[in-house]
Amino acid sequence: MKRAALALVLLFAALAGAKEAPRVIHVFVALADNDNQGIVKISRTLGNGEDAQRNVYWGSAYGVKTFFQRSPEWQLVVSVASPRDAVLERVVFKHRQAEVYLVADAFRGREIKQAITEFLHSAAGALPQKVTVKVGGRDIALAAGGDAQVLAYIGHNGLMDFSLASFPAQRNGRARKAIILACASKQYSTSALRATGAEPLLWTTNLMAPEAYTLKAALEGWIAGESDAQLRERGALAYDKYQKCGVKAARRLLVTGW
Repeated sequence: MKRAALALVLLFAALAGAKEAPRVIHVFVALADNDNQGIVKISRTLGNGEDAQRNVYWGSAYGVKTFFQRSPEWQLVVSVASPRDAVLERVVFKHRQAEVYLVADAFRGREIKQAITEFLHSAAGALPQKVTVKVGGRDIALAAGGDAQVLAYIGHNGLMDFSLASFPAQRNGRARKAIILACASKQYSTSALRATGAEPLLWTTNLMAPEAYTLKAALEGWIAGESDAQLRERGALAYDKYQKCGVKAARRLLVTGW
């Protein structure tokens, strides 16, 4: 009896001390590329798909890496150069007020099809990744890829330029959320996203600038546990703040759900 009681005490103590696994957002960024994408041409510096540090979607002021790095709500944990051939850089951020991590990959511009394919497979629950980072002297294991709670794609809408032979089907019953910040992503991505089983948190109905302020605003709402409508409103307000397009226009552009 004493041994059983001791075992129960130890079990409850372990459960009390256990922490919930951190929530993970995985962002797939296709670097803008004047030479390999059907985009409106921009400066050679911002549109060089082989130069992540100066690319409009990554290293520029409103690119994912720089914008989150300058944000007071997020802390850069690690940056890894060229983790594999298709990806020029991977960064991991931690939210300062919540146990939430953001993993972002900068895909070479010419690898846009690979970026979109991996995003969709991850949204379907495939391609799980274990990412280990050190925070406060402790190793933290992050469940990224198909095991992440939110999957996001940022960049040119490659589905305007090419088609995919098939769409990945949902692997399990887990409820994943998806954000697609690319021109007219709802029109071009509905069939693909439905197949994955992921739910659209935020996507677009027209041409847009897929810069990081919209992503960050929407994620702050998700972290706070707000409704999808509130999250979409955050995104629209942020888009209008930087693009000066008018709140009504931003609300027409950025939508949530099917």
